Amino acid sequence: MHKKNYGHQRGGICGEYCKKKTIKFIKGFSLPSYGLWLYKIHPSCWSSAYILGLMCMPGLSAYVGFIEICSPKKGEYVFVSSASGAVGQIAGQFAKLMGCYVVGSAGSDEKVDLLKNKLGFDDAFNYKKEHDLDAALKRYFMDGIDIYFDNVGGKMLDAVLLNMRQHGRIAACGMISQYDLEQSEGIHNLMNLILKNNRMEGFVVTNYFHLYPQFLDLTLPYIKEGKMVYIEDVVEGLESGPSALIKLFAGQTVGKQVIHVSNE
Repeated sequence: MHKKNYGHQRGGICGEYCKKKTIKFIKGFSLPSYGLWLYKIHPSCWSSAYILGLMCMPGLSAYVGFIEICSPKKGEYVFVSSASGAVGQIAGQFAKLMGCYVVGSAGSDEKVDLLKNKLGFDDAFNYKKEHDLDAALKRYFMDGIDIYFDNVGGKMLDAVLLNMRQHGRIAACGMISQYDLEQSEGIHNLMNLILKNNRMEGFVVTNYFHLYPQFLDLTLPYIKEGKMVYIEDVVEGLESGPSALIKLFAGQTVGKQVIHVSNE
């Protein structure tokens, strides 16, 4: 799917090719596609959850934002918003594998349970039950936050800025709270970036495709050793596409939203 505003990418496609125009591929290999970006992975090794999620755009986005931009150090305190989403669940797992303490926020108690008991987060909370986000963050990060992986923007970002530690880093991966607003919410606590020597950097993953080999070098061993998992939300049939998109923007999905069109 493609959303005109904010320059969102079209959705990925996972299929099998044996020949396309003048480019020949090995039959039976899956080629997830984002625009002109194609790569091959043998489907006998990976499920669609890995081909379209962990090893595709969501995985690379988590790698770029957390590893490349935030440069984590063992023992640092990490917060991930929309942590059960396609990208957030991977960023949180990277944080744990790097030896960090990681807390995630999500929009339901079921998602919170998933973060703590399946995805390995140290803790998590349902932001919809928190009337004061600043107080909630202080509860989970009494000593402050070193790294914030932002998928939400808006009020959550404003609260995080009050709780960052000195020389903290923020990776602005997405701002889903703002996408459907006619006028974006203002951020009031930006002065903290200066006072706390913080760095905040946004990024678009299409500018980092050259890092895909390094991303695979880091990620594949973890997958093979069972140290990383991935959760997706699958619906059947192309006719389910519109309702799946509505669920996505209503925060009712977990992980990558996938539409299974056909086995043929």
